[in-house]
Amino acid sequence: FTGHFPKNPVMPGVLILESMAQATGVLAFHSAKTTSKSNAMYYLVGVEKARFKRPVGPGDQLILRANLNRQIRGIYRFEATAHVDDELVSSAEFMTTEMEQED
Repeated sequence: FTGHFPKNPVMPGVLILESMAQATGVLAFHSAKTTSKSNAMYYLVGVEKARFKRPVGPGDQLILRANLNRQIRGIYRFEATAHVDDELVSSAEFMTTEMEQED
């Protein structure tokens, strides 16, 4: 991401959030015991309390953690964090919904 900030490349915050959102989608898929043959799709429907503690730069390994807080009628609520070297760099709450797709 060399163009994000000249002479100071950092991973854009929106990509950190997207990474955490993808992790929550996988957790929703797994938590619902959905198989790859089903027609279920998981969509991001909300992001709250997004916080960034420090920049993520080249060579950093981003470790994602997601926890399912609750599930009600196909709506999943998660907390997710991103860490570098066991240091918290970002956190947010996500909502995902399950929708059946037409063939």
